[in-house]
Amino acid sequence: MKTSKRSLLGLVVLVLAVSVASQWWAGRQELRLGEQVAALAQAGDIRMLSSETCAICTVARGWFTEHRVPFSECLIERDAQCQADFDATRSPGTPVILVRGVPLVGFNPERVRLALQPRG
Repeated sequence: MKTSKRSLLGLVVLVLAVSVASQWWAGRQELRLGEQVAALAQAGDIRMLSSETCAICTVARGWFTEHRVPFSECLIERDAQCQADFDATRSPGTPVILVRGVPLVGFNPERVRLALQPRG
């Protein structure tokens, strides 16, 4: 019986260690991605068309701010030009992130990084 308790305890410790290491690694990867996007983005490169009720817009806004990525934002409910730009994308929802004029629907930092990469 003692062996099974010891084995169970060892398994729990192993699972916790893997979980902590995984979270650390994911955090490090996100930090690196944020640094890359911030290094590639210039003022005016990123414009987010968002909505007052959009939860993903809040996430994107927070991510750009946290990683010091220059971006501008407009709200489709408050700005007629923003609404017109949004309509022109024919997007099913917000956010639409315009990266150097190219629309990305939704928020994915890796897609933003790829869109900012120089074309070679």
